[in-house]
Amino acid sequence: MVWVTQDKVGRVNLTSGTDKKNGCETQSGQIRNGGSELIPAIDAVVNLWTPDIVRNLPKHMATFWKHMGTPRKYSEVGVPVEELVAAMDEAHIEKGIMMAMALGEFDVAYEVIRDVVEQYPDRFCAIGGINPHTGMRGVRKLEKAVKEYGFIGAHLYPHWFRTPPNDKIYYPFYAKCCELGVPIQIQIGHSAQTLLPTVAHPILLDEIAIYFPELKIIGIHIGWPWVEEAIAVAWKHPNVYLGSDAHSPRYWKPEFIHYLKTRGRDKIIFGTDWPILEFRRTREEIDALDLPEDVKRKLLRENAYRVYNLSESTAHPTRKQKHVRKRS
Repeated sequence: MVWVTQDKVGRVNLTSGTDKKNGCETQSGQIRNGGSELIPAIDAVVNLWTPDIVRNLPKHMATFWKHMGTPRKYSEVGVPVEELVAAMDEAHIEKGIMMAMALGEFDVAYEVIRDVVEQYPDRFCAIGGINPHTGMRGVRKLEKAVKEYGFIGAHLYPHWFRTPPNDKIYYPFYAKCCELGVPIQIQIGHSAQTLLPTVAHPILLDEIAIYFPELKIIGIHIGWPWVEEAIAVAWKHPNVYLGSDAHSPRYWKPEFIHYLKTRGRDKIIFGTDWPILEFRRTREEIDALDLPEDVKRKLLRENAYRVYNLSESTAHPTRKQKHVRKRS
């Protein structure tokens, strides 16, 4: 199903000058506010949450929203794209990596996310959600999204499919990501959803990393409550990273913060899972951690650029050309 996207509005540039890289536009430089230098962040986990999408969410998610204390604005109404961009501006989020969410019983069409990125190429890149029950049809769809739409990765919610991430049902998708040279985000930790069993303990990434050493794996949602297990897997495998999304920084475990400051400074990627976490509050809580400047820069920006190859000025030139479509 393809939902109608929001009307196009003017693009907002945070810095002067843009460079098109890897199928979407990236920006360089610093944001300055009142003489103080702020790091323009890359949010690696952003949802599209328009009214059309919210109306089509599974009704049983109401229990989750109530449990989380989610404002009605997000759980029942939705947020137009232009308001999402305004919230990013306020929090100095330069770019969001937006997923085409795949839950099985509810999937956002790749074309919807493609259209948003085309409207805001300097603000968003796209990654494709994986529904393992689509089999090779889904694999071909992912390949088309990367090669023709400019998607830069894949995304997986194992809990929604009640199947652990090391199950062989996912292997064709993992192999295709290796072939395409794109990372995949995999939710790890407990499901948080009352009706969904927890199937993605962080240690399961160990087997995937062994069988697919070329696959860049990002374990998102920090792996809570098994955070040390997630750290162990990321430490063991050069191709495993962790996403800091979906859990407020003020609640991060000391072990996670220590890893971030030390051996994990190149392994943790900033995200919010917006609207689960709001941009501004998340950035304020990270600032309150008083991280060293180099660690904060790697977390908020540099690690995402490196893992997603966003800094390669000559990356995938044909993909960029295919991504731009003529509009009437």
